[in-house]
Amino acid sequence: MTNSAVTGTGLRVVRGGRDVLRGVGFAIPRGSVTGLLGPSGCGKTTLMRAVVGVQNVAEGTVEVLGRPAGHPDLRARVGYATQNPAVYADLTVAECLRYFAAVLGAPAHDVDRVLAEVDLADRAAQLVGSLSGGQRGRASLAVALLGEPELLVLDEPTVGLDPVLREDLWALFHRLAAAGTALVVSSHVMDEAARCDRLLFMREGHVLADDTPDGLRAKTGEQDLEQAFLRLARAAA
Repeated sequence: MTNSAVTGTGLRVVRGGRDVLRGVGFAIPRGSVTGLLGPSGCGKTTLMRAVVGVQNVAEGTVEVLGRPAGHPDLRARVGYATQNPAVYADLTVAECLRYFAAVLGAPAHDVDRVLAEVDLADRAAQLVGSLSGGQRGRASLAVALLGEPELLVLDEPTVGLDPVLREDLWALFHRLAAAGTALVVSSHVMDEAARCDRLLFMREGHVLADDTPDGLRAKTGEQDLEQAFLRLARAAA
């Protein structure tokens, strides 16, 4: 795919003697929201770890913004929010963000910006350890947003959020994409598929489809994207 932020070719990851990713190929375009969907345990998190360069790969390559995944030049260009929030419980939200901003070389004023974007400005002085699970997840997302990265890799960022906050975050994702950022957003909730510009459907370590929502509907003859996924899964069985 032209204008790709990320390209994976023949990607194979082995863990515990088992192939977790099996010759996976995919492309993630710039300026769009790519949904990484599939059931728990299908390899979504492993693929995301490979994209950010923290996963040992047995075979294949991943190129990110013109560099091999994990290259030092990508440090400030890629934001990553893990499924388990990577924030310090004994710091306030603002202190935690100021620390990560210094590590990433992001401007100090970025802290106020990202707090507003994830709707945590009123929690800036609160200890991270006293936040709810959903609030800690948003604090972790705020860290990933520091420095306005060109690629955002977000592992199930909407888990545990109420519908209003979910709606607000998806609006933020699309604003970022409209400004040129490439986003990879994983989910096992199929109703989020329709919110994405492009979809990677995974099952048992394979990418079953890499297409737009409309392309998948046309390919499978199903208007409902969950039914489209089920049709693809049955065809691959």
